[in-house]
Amino acid sequence: MNFEAILYGASVWVLPVLTAITFHEAAHGFVAWRLGDDTAKRLGRVTFNPLRHIDPFGTILLPGMLIVAGSPFLFGYAKPVPVNFRRLRRPRRDMVLVAAAGPVANLIIAFAAALLMYLGAVLPAGADTWWLQNLHNAIVINLVLAVFNMIPLPPLDGGRVAVGLLPRELGMRLARLERYGMLILIGVVFLLPLVSQQLGLRISIGRVIGPPVEFFYDAIMALAGHG
Repeated sequence: MNFEAILYGASVWVLPVLTAITFHEAAHGFVAWRLGDDTAKRLGRVTFNPLRHIDPFGTILLPGMLIVAGSPFLFGYAKPVPVNFRRLRRPRRDMVLVAAAGPVANLIIAFAAALLMYLGAVLPAGADTWWLQNLHNAIVINLVLAVFNMIPLPPLDGGRVAVGLLPRELGMRLARLERYGMLILIGVVFLLPLVSQQLGLRISIGRVIGPPVEFFYDAIMALAGHG
């Protein structure tokens, strides 16, 4: 792959990825702020400035290494938005709303990107292709983030939603998994495919989140009038 191809490939992925993680994290902080906890607001995390949300390893180095290694599934993360759940007006309910805000923001961005595709018709040749590739990538990355983060495992958003919705005792048991959640997640994302491959199976996180991502993709394109 020549340098121009690498540069072009980066140009159609960088903006969608930065937009996706920025709106995702800012949405968490904004909803927490409106529900009584201004921790993220005071720390400058309720912002659309991507520099406030980028984690050098999780956002840049880890995905980059996976791309270079030819991984079939990209994995990364931004700096978590700090939320003091005890300061929320109704902690149990509001925890669910704060956690769900990130994935919901990603779904909204994906739909907005589908609508913006119509502008490609008025752009000059060449620019229209670049524009449409950016928007297609924006839809995909936002849907992947939304679906992946809703896996019901703390510290993912879906885990916190589950903790808030389950009966209190079950919710507390699930919440105690948070200290091990990242290790479990890394095992599922990286080790499970390797082990299953040795056993002649094809099990991966991509096979789990792929069908719902495809469902939402088709639904959003249809709602935007592209289907």
